Amino acid sequence: MAISYKPTRMEMSRLKKRLVTATRGHKLMKDKRDETVRRFITYVRRNRELRERVEELMSDAMRSFVIAKATMTRAAVEEALAVPASPARIEVGSGSVLSVEVPKLTYIPTGAGSLPYGVLGTSSELDAAVERFSELMPLLIELAEVEKTCNLLADEIEKTRRRVNALEYVMIPQLEEAIHSITMKLDENERGNLTRLMKTKEMLKAKEE
Repeated sequence: MAISYKPTRMEMSRLKKRLVTATRGHKLMKDKRDETVRRFITYVRRNRELRERVEELMSDAMRSFVIAKATMTRAAVEEALAVPASPARIEVGSGSVLSVEVPKLTYIPTGAGSLPYGVLGTSSELDAAVERFSELMPLLIELAEVEKTCNLLADEIEKTRRRVNALEYVMIPQLEEAIHSITMKLDENERGNLTRLMKTKEMLKAKEE
């Protein structure tokens, strides 16, 4: 939508102040967008590292579990896994990344960290599978936090990009065009007034003669 204005000096002064504010805001928004992109790339790299580690541990755990099922009886596996695992809790909070509220998840194990069953009657492969699954839990919690942060930062980057484009390609050009039009109109009025003044002076001079 075009800017509405009156061709007056007061209006031109007001538009110039708006232009200064818009230009400063454009620079700040660009700086924020660039820094948000930099932070986003850092989180994306961490997300990739965590996902690769999770997939590696999951693959190892499942491989060990399959071997354990092959070397142990079904009843022995079910009996070992029926024992409750060590309890843990997750603290949920929030943080801020460049004014973007992001989740903060903290995994806090409350148990001793050992196997939830006795090692007699179980294979080493089952022990390895359970240990791998235990290692997975804090990584999965961190992965969930990082992925959510990536999504929130991506949304913020898109919002900031739209605002930067609106200032750069819409508002600032419209303000500059309005200021230019007012300047031309005022110059035209000034030339017209000068011409009328000169004609009046000539008429008065001719009348006196």
